Amino acid sequence: MKIESLLSAGCIALGLDLETKSQVIDTMLSIVSGHAGITDAARLREDVLRREQEMSTGIGKNIALPHAKTAAVDQPVLALATLKHDLNFDSIDNEPVRIIFLLATPEAMLAEHLKLLGRITRLAGRADFRERLIASRSPAEVLGLFREEEKDFPQI
Repeated sequence: MKIESLLSAGCIALGLDLETKSQVIDTMLSIVSGHAGITDAARLREDVLRREQEMSTGIGKNIALPHAKTAAVDQPVLALATLKHDLNFDSIDNEPVRIIFLLATPEAMLAEHLKLLGRITRLAGRADFRERLIASRSPAEVLGLFREEEKDFPQI
């Protein structure tokens, strides 16, 4: 399972003009609302917000990664957005975010969930990759970027 195979053009939003952490999370949930893997949108929202309350998912290096292991999905759900402006996300490095990933996986997929989180942070942790993501002009460009970067990665 590669990020590029989980991410679809319909779940990518670029250059969003948002001002608050709650707007970001609500928008990310809205982006995935039509995803076939979601069985309970209200529960997904609850679980993502609960995880965010436990500890901010602003993971540093201008990245936020709201996520949940949840019964609200029956397959992995992934979305990506870039922001037009820096946004405070209570990140662990106290830096603002510009790139947001939303990941939801079924509760039974703990190992895959952790591997996907690791792959996202590994790729997006590289400055050159983040710069290219932020500069991307279309979902197709984003998907191509992941395809290129993951070509030598093993399947999860």
